[in-house]
Amino acid sequence: MSLYLWINLLSFAGPFLLSFDKKVHFYTHWKTILPGILLVGAGFIAWDIYFTENGIWGFNPDYLSGIHFINLPLEECLFFFTVPYACLFIYEVVKAYFPKFRPVRFSYYFSLIFTLTAFFLAIYFHENWYTFYALLGAGLINWIIYFGFTPSWYPYFIVAFFITQVPFLIVNGVLTGAATPEPVVWYSEEHIMGPRIYTIPVEDIFYNFFMLFPTVFLHEVLGKRLKK
Repeated sequence: MSLYLWINLLSFAGPFLLSFDKKVHFYTHWKTILPGILLVGAGFIAWDIYFTENGIWGFNPDYLSGIHFINLPLEECLFFFTVPYACLFIYEVVKAYFPKFRPVRFSYYFSLIFTLTAFFLAIYFHENWYTFYALLGAGLINWIIYFGFTPSWYPYFIVAFFITQVPFLIVNGVLTGAATPEPVVWYSEEHIMGPRIYTIPVEDIFYNFFMLFPTVFLHEVLGKRLKK
């Protein structure tokens, strides 16, 4: 089994085995989990295909199974389902175990600073494709959903987002060469700002937010409709 496939498997296995926790009942959310992950994942796979074709990033065949979907490794496609699944699990754990911890004011200031920072850096580094699209997308999705709807669950999402950065950075660290002689996933230096968290481009944090926020939004919207 390839290294990247192991990463996907382990990312999914932990949350799946814990999904039967009596307080979280994560296994009961399949009707809202799958549509959100599939819809958002499809969009990110399309983006991934385009960026791979244009050399914005690429993959080291030494750490892959060799199975491809169009020009994407199977492992990369699975990434857009296993990682959001794990992050949604963390989000539901936060809601179940810390229902009273809702840092509303902090969430507001975080949202404001995050959006302004994302817009500023996207414009400043507009020639860097990954920087521009990842930060612009993260800023827009946050601005539209938070300032347009101000969902009551947003503070839970922010807490969960901070928690998910620990496993996300570990996974991305392995993928970007922190534990291997060469990176599993490489980035064109011409299309990133340059600063990295060890081996991880800073853009990945905004990319992670851009992928997770609409997934949680769809999960919550569908959940409310099912209750009605």
